[in-house]
Amino acid sequence: MADIVSVILLIIILFVLVLPAFFVLYAYFVDRNQKRHSVLRNYPVLGRIRYMFEKIGPELRQYFFRDDTEGKPFSRKDYHDIIIPAKYGHRLIGYGSLRDFEEPGYYVKNSMFPKQLEELALGESPQISSFVYQIDKDSLLGRKEHREDKMMEPFLLEEEYEVVIGEDTPNPFHVKGHIGMSAMSYGALGDRAITALSIGLGRATGTWMNTGEGGLSNHHLKGDVDLIMQIGPGLFGVRTEAGEFSWEELKKKAEIEQVKAFELKLAQGAKLRGGHVEGDKVTPEIANIRNVEPYKTINSPNRFNEFDDVHTLLDFITDIREATGLPVGMKIVVGQEKYVEDLAKTMKETGKHPDFITVDGGEGGTGATYQELADSVGLPLKAALPILHQALVNEGVRDRVKIIASGKLITPDKIAIALSLGADLVQVARAFMVTVGCIMAQVCHTNECPVGVATTDPKLQRALNIDEKSYRVTNFVIAMREGLFNLAAAAGLESPSEFRDEHVAYKDLYDVTYDNHLKTYQA
Repeated sequence: MADIVSVILLIIILFVLVLPAFFVLYAYFVDRNQKRHSVLRNYPVLGRIRYMFEKIGPELRQYFFRDDTEGKPFSRKDYHDIIIPAKYGHRLIGYGSLRDFEEPGYYVKNSMFPKQLEELALGESPQISSFVYQIDKDSLLGRKEHREDKMMEPFLLEEEYEVVIGEDTPNPFHVKGHIGMSAMSYGALGDRAITALSIGLGRATGTWMNTGEGGLSNHHLKGDVDLIMQIGPGLFGVRTEAGEFSWEELKKKAEIEQVKAFELKLAQGAKLRGGHVEGDKVTPEIANIRNVEPYKTINSPNRFNEFDDVHTLLDFITDIREATGLPVGMKIVVGQEKYVEDLAKTMKETGKHPDFITVDGGEGGTGATYQELADSVGLPLKAALPILHQALVNEGVRDRVKIIASGKLITPDKIAIALSLGADLVQVARAFMVTVGCIMAQVCHTNECPVGVATTDPKLQRALNIDEKSYRVTNFVIAMREGLFNLAAAAGLESPSEFRDEHVAYKDLYDVTYDNHLKTYQA
């Protein structure tokens, strides 16, 4: 017993006296003589302590010093609005909203005579088997909870209100829910994250998964989910070894039953350049899918070499549609309005058009991009969406094209507002990352994601349990669709597909409310 006590005392002395003394001596004799850091030359000990606090500063601010609505790009409230429905299956709150009602913003107009549940055009089958957690005890030192099986209503659109992409193509894409997964490539995310998302979305039915520009992998096909295959300027998945566009590879992908449409990515979330993946993320499997060299950093071209103006863009889209028989769309970030107007005019003049346009707001997320592009290039979604919608309306071609909106649309009310501003469908990216475990560490580009989501490192991916997280994906999709129907009922509508601009209002700083969203940008 005495020996054990002696060992414990030695350990205490080591940690309390010896290690601090070693730290001070090291800092004094080494840091005072180095030439790179001014602070350490004059204040070696305090300087080291300063750098330690600077290193853990983001975590301290996130968990201790910011309030529930302050964090960027997503606040603690935003995070809870995603994870609570995904894990616990409810969206109830108490005592009132945390929204600042003095700030400018959009509001959904309610009806004096809302719809009853039985009056909604609600697709109620098939029921979906999932599970949620119930909290038994929540204390300072821990939480005790248990898992319960739950049969869920799917909250799908009835046939009358479903959205059809590419109505005049040989194989139209029928969509029975408004919410799908935005483009996130295998490589940007690891195989476990992609697999969990595929299985969870497939279980939810009525949704879709965008592959991202990294190409189609077996992991995307693990769930029974519809796919939109994205093609970026790097042509990954449809390129030759020399980097040229391969019509043969394109046709092979079109023959896969789950592939329902193709999307050409011109831009993404203010990433007005090609994609970027660090070399240590490019495993041999990913390199094989993309037809590039393993472990070599990938920088896609800024734009496609196959076209350089609106006419050649529409020609290329038409050629892909004719070669595959599938709907073909494009993804843009709205910048100079004249290009959107030229697109609409050319569609009218030539009769050629994309089957859908995905408009990504400048606030949209990117795996890796430069600060100046992320912060200041491209219009935010609520400005961009009406511009695109109105340009198509003005030229009389709006009925030929479906609009898919993306950009921080993480709750039913944000989605309803996007539908009212002109979208037919919405896509979500980072919220789905949260459902599979993302803690917003903001190290997506480093391959060091601590929870195994945005990494291809097998050791880090071990944290992500595919079965567990796939159910959270399912729960989140269903909860968002249920919330949309709640809002439609409140607005006196049979279906969320009926949201139009007259169903939202915008309040500015001066408490002036605009009935028409376009006035917001003209005032």
